[in-house]
Amino acid sequence: MHTFLYRANAVLTLSITILAVICAMASVSDIFNSPSASASIQVLNVNRFQKLSNGDDEVSLTLNITADLQSLFTWNTKQVFVFVAAEYETPKNSFNQVSLWDGIIPSHEHAKFWIRTTNKYRFTDQGSNLRGKEFNLTMHWHVMPKTGKMFADKMVITGYVLPKEYR
Repeated sequence: MHTFLYRANAVLTLSITILAVICAMASVSDIFNSPSASASIQVLNVNRFQKLSNGDDEVSLTLNITADLQSLFTWNTKQVFVFVAAEYETPKNSFNQVSLWDGIIPSHEHAKFWIRTTNKYRFTDQGSNLRGKEFNLTMHWHVMPKTGKMFADKMVITGYVLPKEYR
């Protein structure tokens, strides 16, 4: 006959195998979800645009952020991390990205939102490269599942220009 430890090992191995198969099936089920998120970002005001004492440019913006990210949520979604970034080019760097605002959406009920805010993080450029600069506002989101692979996407909104003079 088999000992108690042999039987416990068999039960534990079977349980872990079944759990791994269920997790794999959950991960595969998210492949078939095709989300259709929508967002819009408006710059309502340039509150402050100044040259700092170290020569860097700093901008403070008032933003109107509207998003419907409900389609990102499935039964396997734990939360969604969202952030808005300003993206622009300078002579020194071909791609600059500055995070302006972020948030964590914990559930489907909170995934449709409208917020009016100033940038949460400083919009600073090393050097005086922002006067009259065109930039894009991009909303990025990272979907964090309960099990499986995390995925990310973004929506780029173009056509913003900073003032030519400091305020």
